[in-house]
Amino acid sequence: MATFSSVKQSLIVMLNIPFALTGGIFALWIRNLYLSVPAIIGFIALFGVAVLNGIVLVSTINKKINSFDNIKDIIINACNERLRPVLMTAMVAGFGFIPMALSNGSGAEVQRPLATVVIRGHNFINNAYFNCVTCYISLKF
Repeated sequence: MATFSSVKQSLIVMLNIPFALTGGIFALWIRNLYLSVPAIIGFIALFGVAVLNGIVLVSTINKKINSFDNIKDIIINACNERLRPVLMTAMVAGFGFIPMALSNGSGAEVQRPLATVVIRGHNFINNAYFNCVTCYISLKF
C-alpha cells in the first residue's frame, strides 16, 4: 500500500525543501560564510530530515482522516502528536552541531558551514512547516 493517496500529498511533503533551503542560505548569509562543499553536504542532510518530517506529519494526518469530522481538527491533532518527535530531532541536531559551529581550531573552516546550515535550517523548517505548510494543507488536503 502506498504511503500517500495522491500526488498532492507528495507535493505537500516536498514543500518543506524550499523552507530548508531558505533557512540554510539565510544562516550562511548571517554568519558571513560561503556556500562550500561542506555546506552543500549540510543541505543534503537537512533536505532528508525536512522530507522525513513532512512524511511523518502527512502520514499521521492520513491515519486520523476518519476519526474527525473537520480537517482543522485533524491537522491540529496530528501536529500536537508529532510536535515532540520533530522538535527532538531538531534539538539533537542543534546541540550536536554547536561545537562544530563555534569551533576555531584547525579544520573549522570545513565544519562551520555544515553545522550552520543544519542548525539554522532545522529551526527554520520547524517554524515554517508547523505554521505555513499546515495552513496550506488545510486548504488543499
